[in-house]
Amino acid sequence: MLLGATGSIGSSTLRVLSTHPDRLELVGIAAHGNWRRLAEIAHEFGVRDVALFDPAACAQARASNAFPEGTRFREGPGGLAELSTLESADIVLVAVVGTAGLEPALAAIAADKDLALASKEILVMAGKFVMEAARRKGTKILPVDSEHNAVFQCLEGHPGPGVRRIVLTASGGAFRDWPSEKLVRATPADALKHPNWAMGKKVTVDSATLANKGLELIEAQWLFNLKPEQCTAVIHPQSLVHCLVEFADGAMLAQLAPSSMTFPIQHALLYPERARGVEPPIDFTSLVRLDFAPVDLERYPMMRLAIDSMKRGGVAPAVFNAANEVAVEAFLAERIPFLAIPGIVGNALDRAAHFEPGSLADVLAADSEARRGAAADLPNFK
Repeated sequence: MLLGATGSIGSSTLRVLSTHPDRLELVGIAAHGNWRRLAEIAHEFGVRDVALFDPAACAQARASNAFPEGTRFREGPGGLAELSTLESADIVLVAVVGTAGLEPALAAIAADKDLALASKEILVMAGKFVMEAARRKGTKILPVDSEHNAVFQCLEGHPGPGVRRIVLTASGGAFRDWPSEKLVRATPADALKHPNWAMGKKVTVDSATLANKGLELIEAQWLFNLKPEQCTAVIHPQSLVHCLVEFADGAMLAQLAPSSMTFPIQHALLYPERARGVEPPIDFTSLVRLDFAPVDLERYPMMRLAIDSMKRGGVAPAVFNAANEVAVEAFLAERIPFLAIPGIVGNALDRAAHFEPGSLADVLAADSEARRGAAADLPNFK
């Protein structure tokens, strides 16, 4: 089951599926609104169960005759959740951008499906409730983000008490080598020129601010049952080392792979098996250079805000995530400058009523309130 089939993660997943048709079968696909691409995928992989988050797009898809005969359509958040519970699915890969993947992820867990998780916002918002549900049902959560998948591989066979800390690597994004004074003129087109990875627009902007790495630290805390002080990051321009795990004796393990999402996706979908990869590995017969540098929190204030949110806990990570989504959307629409993003997120965190949520409804309410406040704040940052 592939939720987010038309995005960058979805495209990489389809390449993995095409490489291993004897091991993997696609039984359902979902997208936000790109029904034309969804129809192409349905024909290529023989899929009859599809869902579209956007009801208008779903209506167009139903009327189009573009899908295979007998296709069963579902729409809206409930449609994605229903698709996630199909009896024929063993594992659900959630690659839906933002918070739209939360309901289908919880539905999949309730239906005893394993999760391959690429939507970090799910655990940032509701890690407490998602991990609790997974433990209760005995569901495996297999991380698909390259960094978390790398940590998963390095931790295998190593008991938790022996882990001192994890170190996630960050490329530094499109503006890594820009002079600070030039950032005031940064445009969406500039921010979307990632030096190493081909990703969606929102994630690419988050990489430029390092909000993405902050969200990944919060996600790692939940995935691996760590304390905030055990989750750190470094700048690594080459994006070949995806994590380092330091153990109590001071030794470290690192995981390396080329900067392609096919590597972590294949690991998650075939786990615990290993098989031929979609792409060639790192070529050490050519010059390979590995550089590391500390994260400058003055240059990347979104990382500082993310770390503060992680340490504060409760609904703070959900507020951070919600305000960031609003700010990034406004930046991409050229309604605010790039440097306004941390100001909007910082204001949202300052306004928020910080508390430990007792239910998922508490988290969703905090998310909604943060979005309203951030949207109202946008005119102050033009």
